[in-house]
Amino acid sequence: MGLLKDLHLQGNDFTNVATAFFVAYIVAEIPNIYLLQRIPAAKWLALNVILWGIATTCTTAAKDFSTLLAARILLGIFEATTLPSANTILAQWYTKSEAAPRYAYWFLGNGFSQVLGGLISFGFQYMKGGVLSGWRTMFLVFGLLTVGVGAIAAWYLPDTPMQARFLTDMEKISLLNHIAVNKIGVRNQKLCPVEIREALADPQVWIFCLAGLFTASSSGIITTYSSTIIRNMGYTPKLAALLNMPSGFVSIVSTLFAGYATRVTPGHHRWLWISVCALTAALGAALLSFLPPSKKAGLLAGAWLINAITATLPMLYHYLSVNVAGHTKRSFVANAVAISFGLGNIIGPQSFQARDAPQYMPGKIVTLATEVAMAVCMVVLVLYYVWENGRRDGRPVSEGTEQVTGDQVLHEDDWKGLTDRRNKGWRYVY
Repeated sequence: MGLLKDLHLQGNDFTNVATAFFVAYIVAEIPNIYLLQRIPAAKWLALNVILWGIATTCTTAAKDFSTLLAARILLGIFEATTLPSANTILAQWYTKSEAAPRYAYWFLGNGFSQVLGGLISFGFQYMKGGVLSGWRTMFLVFGLLTVGVGAIAAWYLPDTPMQARFLTDMEKISLLNHIAVNKIGVRNQKLCPVEIREALADPQVWIFCLAGLFTASSSGIITTYSSTIIRNMGYTPKLAALLNMPSGFVSIVSTLFAGYATRVTPGHHRWLWISVCALTAALGAALLSFLPPSKKAGLLAGAWLINAITATLPMLYHYLSVNVAGHTKRSFVANAVAISFGLGNIIGPQSFQARDAPQYMPGKIVTLATEVAMAVCMVVLVLYYVWENGRRDGRPVSEGTEQVTGDQVLHEDDWKGLTDRRNKGWRYVY
C-alpha cells in the first residue's frame, strides 16, 4: 500500500518495527499483573482499547522509521492487557464447558479482519490524488472506529456480574450458583505473592507458556508476512491482498470448529482439538517449505492452511482458564502466557530476514517446527493432568461443609477462590 516507500523503510526495518511492538507488549505485561488485580478487568480493557485506537490514529502522521517505531511501541503497550483481561471477564460469566465457544467468538475477529482486510487493502490501494495516501487513511478510519468501540465497552461492560445493569437480582444469584462449579470465585483485589510463587513452581504453567511461545512464533509470521509470502509467488500486491482473504476463512472455520468441538464432544478433549488445528497448520507449512515454486496451487493452499494455528490461541486461553484457579495465580499465568505470546511474535518474524528473500526458507521451517511443537505440548500437558488427577484421587478431599443449592452440591471451597493446588477437591480437565 506504499507504506514502505513513503516511510523510506529498508532491509529489516519492517521486521524490526514488528519486533518493537512485541517488546513493548512484553514489558507492559509486568505491571499489568498488578493492575489487573487492582482495577476491574472490564474498565481496564476498555481504557486500553480507547488508547490503542488513539495510537492507531496517530500512526497516520508517521513520517519515517522512528515515528512509525514510536507508534508501534505505544500500540504494543496498550494491546498487552487484551488477552489477560478478556480471559478474566469470560471466567466471570461462563462455566468451563460454556466458555469454549465464547473464546472462539472472541477470536473470530482475527479471521474476519483478514477477509475484510484483504478487500479494504485492495480498495485503498486504488486511492489516488487524495489528501492522505491509502494506508494513512486506513489507519485514521480504523483508529477512530476503535476509539468508538472502546467507549462502548466502557459504558456497557460491567465490572462483575453483580454490577450488571441488564440482570435482575434473582438472575445475578442464579448466575453465581451456575458458575460456582468453576471453583474460582468472582473477584478479589488482593495481590497474593504466595500464589505467584505457586505458579512459578507449577509444571502446567510452564507448558502453557511454551505452547503460547510456539503458537505465537507461527501466528506472528502469518500476521506480518502472509501477504509477502503470497506476493513472492509471483502475484501483484493488489492480487496478493485478495488472495490472502481465504486465509481469514480458514482462521474462522478452524476457530469455530475448535470451539464447538470442545463444547459438544463427550469429555471435551481440549488438548485434542488444539492439536488438530496445530497439525493442520503444520501441513500448510510443510507445503510452503517443500513444494517447488512452480506448484502455485499447492503453495497457496499451504499459505491458507497455516492460518489454522490462529484457533489454538483462544483454545489455549480457554484451557488455562478451566485449569488454573486463584485470583492472583490466574492473573499471573494469563499475563505469563501473554508474555510468551509476545516472545513468540518476536522470534517468528525475526526468522524472516531480507537476505532470505524471496523464498524465506528459514522462516517457513520455523513455522513448521513450532506448529508441531505446539501439538507435542498438548500431549505432554494431558499426560501430566492424567498423572496429577490420579495422584489426587488417592487423597481425601477438602473437609469443608457442603452447601446444597438447587440440583447442585456446592463445596464451601468453591467460593474461596483457592488455587487449583490448594483446593483438594480440584480435578484438572482435558
